[in-house]
Amino acid sequence: MAFNLFKKKKQAANFEIVAPVNGDIIPLEEVPDPVFNQKMMGEGIAITPSDGHFLSPVNGKIIQIPDTKHAVGILAEDGSEILIHIGLETVALKGEGFEAKVKVGDEVSVGQVLIEADLEYLREHADNIVTPIIITNSQNNGKAYKMTDEDKGTAGETVIITTTDK
Repeated sequence: MAFNLFKKKKQAANFEIVAPVNGDIIPLEEVPDPVFNQKMMGEGIAITPSDGHFLSPVNGKIIQIPDTKHAVGILAEDGSEILIHIGLETVALKGEGFEAKVKVGDEVSVGQVLIEADLEYLREHADNIVTPIIITNSQNNGKAYKMTDEDKGTAGETVIITTTDK
């Protein structure tokens, strides 16, 4: 028992997810789509992009890119599964306006380009360009999430979500 006095307590590991795109940060509850604002897919935050360069918010591995290229799924180093969903109802664009720069299985680093999107095309043809960033396994991965209070995000720099082991 006395030996336990000298053992360091295990620190809760913080893991940071940075903005994948430049733009205005908004709470997920303000996204005009119930699938996102009611957190049916998981915890998260959203950004209204000011440009079409979508970067990796974490170091990890690409686990999903639909044929429509409107979204990308990343398995982060901490085990979080992150979905970046560019715009609302953009699946209907059938890939028009999107160019994927990575493929499933690729290892990615923070700041690496994932998808280039033609924001003008999306503004004209999509319901909304707001981009939810969702932790799709947030309900069952033993982590707590803190969303930023910042209202502007810089891609690859601004921390938008901090995860902590529960």
